[in-house]
Amino acid sequence: MKDLKKQLLRVLITLTIVVIALFLGRMLWVRYMDSPWTRDGRVRADIVNISSDISGLVTEVLVKDNQFVHKGDMLFKIDSERYRHTLAQMQALVDQRRVMVVMKRGQSKRRDALDNEVISQESREDSDLYTASASAEYDQAIAERDHAKLNVERTFVRAPVDGWVSNLLVRPGDYAQVGAAKLAIIDQNSFWVYGYFEENKLRLIHIGDSAEIKLLGSDLMLHGHVESIARGITDRDNPTDVRLLANVNPSFNWVRLAQRVPVRIKLDSIPKEIMLVAGMTCSVIVKKATE
Repeated sequence: MKDLKKQLLRVLITLTIVVIALFLGRMLWVRYMDSPWTRDGRVRADIVNISSDISGLVTEVLVKDNQFVHKGDMLFKIDSERYRHTLAQMQALVDQRRVMVVMKRGQSKRRDALDNEVISQESREDSDLYTASASAEYDQAIAERDHAKLNVERTFVRAPVDGWVSNLLVRPGDYAQVGAAKLAIIDQNSFWVYGYFEENKLRLIHIGDSAEIKLLGSDLMLHGHVESIARGITDRDNPTDVRLLANVNPSFNWVRLAQRVPVRIKLDSIPKEIMLVAGMTCSVIVKKATE
C-alpha cells in the first residue's frame, strides 16, 4: 500500500511538473508570437546637412567635430570681400537712382505748373512716365542692394538648430560650393525610436499605444508612445528590369520569414543620465494605451 502511494505521488509530482512546464512554455510562446515587442529597434534623430548658400573660400572654421552648438552659433566663415564690394556697388547704384528719381519728379512738377500754351499735354504725360520709370529703376536698385546685403550676411554660416556637429568636412582654405554639405548637425530635440515589428504583430499595435524602450547595455527604461506606422517597405523579391517589368523570382522558399515594418515611437522624455546616439540598438515593447 505504501509503495502504491509513493508511486502515485511520484506520478503526481511528474504530472505537475509537466503541466507547469507546458503552461510556462505556452506563456512564452504566446508572449513571443502574439505580443507586440521587438529587439530590432533603432534610435533615430533628424540630421541637418549644413551647406553654404553662396560660394567662396572658407576663411575660418569655428567648431570641432562632435561639439555641441546652439541655434544661431557661427559654424564657419566664407571670404566676404567680393560680396562687400558688390554691396558697395549696389549702394552706389541706389544713390544714383535716388538722385534720378528726385530730378524726374522735379521736372514733372515744373512742367505741370506751365501753361498749356507753353508745353503740350503729350510732354506732360511723357514726363510723368519718365518719373514712374525712374521710380521703378530705383526700386530695382534697392532690391539688388538688399540681395547683395543678404549675400554678405550669408558669408557667416550659422547653426539652424541646437545639436551636435557631426562629420565635419570643412577646413580653412576649402572652396565652398553652393548646396554642397560641409558638415551635419544632429538635432538635440528630434530623437525618436524606430521599432521594426514583424508584420503578424501589427494588428496588436495602434496609434497612441504606450511603449517601453530599453537600450542595449543599459538597465534604464525610456517611455514613449506609438506615433505612426510605416505604410510601405521595399519588396526585394520583386524588382523591375530595364523595361519596367516585374522580375519575379521563380523559386519559392517553404520557410517564409515575416517582414519587419517600421513603427515610429515618440519619446515622452529623455532622462539626463541617458546619452542617446542616433543609430543605437534597443528593444521596444508596445502596450495598450490604457495600460
